[in-house]
Amino acid sequence: MVLLLQNPIVVEVAKQPPITPEITYPQVIVGAIGVAGLIMVLAALAGLVTGGIIIYLKKRAEAAATGPIETDHARLGI
Repeated sequence: MVLLLQNPIVVEVAKQPPITPEITYPQVIVGAIGVAGLIMVLAALAGLVTGGIIIYLKKRAEAAATGPIETDHARLGI
């Protein structure tokens, strides 16, 4: 009899969040190509900057040297 006199159990149902839209295969492919393209562009820019710095330092060192430089290397004249 004591079990019948207990308070009832109340269950509250929380509001469900909205359903996220599905991602399709073309969207995944375009995203992957975009990330790979960005990495390629950044690598190309880093290579150009590094090459420019190396050429600048070489030209500056050649200009600072006194007299002709005697080497067996072919000079490109860049």
